[in-house]
Amino acid sequence: MTIIFTSTPPGGKWTVPSGITTVEYLIVGGGGGGGRYGGGGGAGGFRAATGYTVTPGSVLTVTVGTGGTAGLNSGTGKGGNGGDSVFATITATGGGGGGSRRANTAANWNGNNGGSGGGAVATGTVGVGITGQGNNGGTGITWGSRYMGGGGGGASAAGGAVTGSSTPYKGGVGGAGSYSSISGTNTPYAGGGGGGGNNNGRSTAGSGGVGGGGNGGVGNSAGSAGTANTGGGGGGGGNSGNGGAGGSGIVIIKFY
Repeated sequence: MTIIFTSTPPGGKWTVPSGITTVEYLIVGGGGGGGRYGGGGGAGGFRAATGYTVTPGSVLTVTVGTGGTAGLNSGTGKGGNGGDSVFATITATGGGGGGSRRANTAANWNGNNGGSGGGAVATGTVGVGITGQGNNGGTGITWGSRYMGGGGGGASAAGGAVTGSSTPYKGGVGGAGSYSSISGTNTPYAGGGGGGGNNNGRSTAGSGGVGGGGNGGVGNSAGSAGTANTGGGGGGGGNSGNGGAGGSGIVIIKFY
């Protein structure tokens, strides 16, 4: 039997059925939000295993992480971190939010740490992913008074750096996610969001990573949201566009 939690169950608990002593699980944290005029959100942490020992009749914690908030034209403009997903004692950490150039403060340019790290913008520092759950975000660039963001990290690859040595530049691509067939279908999860930034007719946004990562935006375009229940990171927004929200996570339990 396969049980799929797309949101936290009532009371946040699941009771192990009679006779069941081992389970297989997939746990994906919520994806980080993309920054306004910034980097892509990092994917939620990806954790999967077979042969996890359980006790029949025991009551175990189940939490499905929410997606991180989109970076908006207020505050720091950075994307919010995704929420953690939990099964029993195992936690998949939410993805790090993408950095933002909305406010001219260097700390805002940094991607946040998380299950996978958020992408940086301008000369900011990339968000760092957690080993065994995800990867780092990608670097951004500055050229003159214009800026581009790196992609958010994904479960199986780091977020891409901004590419191009002169205009046109391309925002960093979101890091690729990882596949699981626990649901019965081989499905990708935990892709990073693509980086966004300035356009002026000379730049293009980064695409989201396979596994639900949202595409970045340029100019007036907003970043796309990460896909729900994949843990995909949101895309970074253009210089006049908001970031995309992160996609919610998922918990899947399988037993025989």
